[in-house]
Amino acid sequence: MSPRRAPALAPLLVLLLVWLAPPARAEIEIQEVTSPGGITAWLYEEHTIPMLALEARFLGGAALDPEGKAGAAALMAGLLEEGSGSRDAVAFAEAREAQAAQFGFSASRDDISVSAHVLSEGRDESLALFRDALVAPRFDPAAFARVKAQLAASVAAGAEDPGTIARQAFYARVAPEGHPYGRPDDGTPETVAALTPEDVTAAHAATMVRDRLQVAVVGDITAAELGPLLDRIFGDLPESGPPLPPKGEPVLAGSLEVIELDTPQSTVVFGQRGLPRDDPDFIPAFVLDHILGGGGFGSRLTTEVREKRGLTYGIYTYLFTGDFGEIWIGSFSSANAVAAQAIDIVREEWARMAGEGVSAEELAAAKRYLTGAWPLRFDGNGQIAYLLLGLQAAGLDREYVNRRNDLVEAVSLEDVNRVAHRLLDPDALTFVVVGRPEALGSTN
Repeated sequence: MSPRRAPALAPLLVLLLVWLAPPARAEIEIQEVTSPGGITAWLYEEHTIPMLALEARFLGGAALDPEGKAGAAALMAGLLEEGSGSRDAVAFAEAREAQAAQFGFSASRDDISVSAHVLSEGRDESLALFRDALVAPRFDPAAFARVKAQLAASVAAGAEDPGTIARQAFYARVAPEGHPYGRPDDGTPETVAALTPEDVTAAHAATMVRDRLQVAVVGDITAAELGPLLDRIFGDLPESGPPLPPKGEPVLAGSLEVIELDTPQSTVVFGQRGLPRDDPDFIPAFVLDHILGGGGFGSRLTTEVREKRGLTYGIYTYLFTGDFGEIWIGSFSSANAVAAQAIDIVREEWARMAGEGVSAEELAAAKRYLTGAWPLRFDGNGQIAYLLLGLQAAGLDREYVNRRNDLVEAVSLEDVNRVAHRLLDPDALTFVVVGRPEALGSTN
């Protein structure tokens, strides 16, 4: 994600004050723009600041890495700003800096994400450079060797990091056999070492295709201007690529795996089956998660594990809704001597909420926080564009930005407790622990 731009805050804060002021609330108008070539984007016009933020994703990402080639998409994304067209890496960087433009390129399991934050003055020149990075990357041998070495160093560091080990082991345990969620999206030391320039070129052709493209644009541009611009940026990419992997059902059977590592703390990743974003109960489940573990210091798990017993510095949960599977996931770290106790409390709280539900006071506090925090996410052009892209990724419509708080407010105590009983499954809660936890052994 690109850095926030402080100058954009002032006019947007004025907008938010109007949006929040009783009795009326101004709606945010999101337009859907379709280019002459058929590329669609969501646009929020904001002409106060002379800049534009573009966020885009190509569905597929590292999930499309072939067997034995894990890390290819990550390496390819890292090379996109290392020279394109007639410019090598140095010339590309100099051209970008001359325009004061900011570009971002990254790969995840679900997608390739790209971004451009540019000034209105010189916008066409900046976005032409961005287009070249997407459409005509050079993948020069020197840049390939340098970025591959950087990726290899990052993967090697992750192989010794408890958090990285725990996350990767958790996904490997719960992903169906052969599913791409079971592979590290950045690859392993062995797969990265084996990657070739041909693998990177193949990853580019497989992932950067127009029929998997989603775009959000915020800033100083009109719909009439944006349509042709979309074609200039993305129009020369291939129309389609290889088939996407199927959606998988996570395998969460209530097991506990301990991976021994010499470290004073045990890092724990845990989870159970989640639910799709289009499930009618998703908003009540979102509110429920806030009360359980997603609400920071106000959540039950933080209260019980940290505040009352001092067993961790922090614990969290969230509803992961990836393109190829859903998991209700959480994590914390505890000293080896008390990790088993912390895990027991997580299980107890999971079961207690499944059986007893939440109180009216907890629900009111959660709704108050969630509705108050929502407008604060509109704190800059880049942030808004990133949010709008996320709504597209979730399959939501443009009016969701204006309906969202009403949906949260409509959640009743009966709704949230019904969903707690329906979804929370302490017997299926699956744990991966990295460290040397005392009095804790692996179970199947």
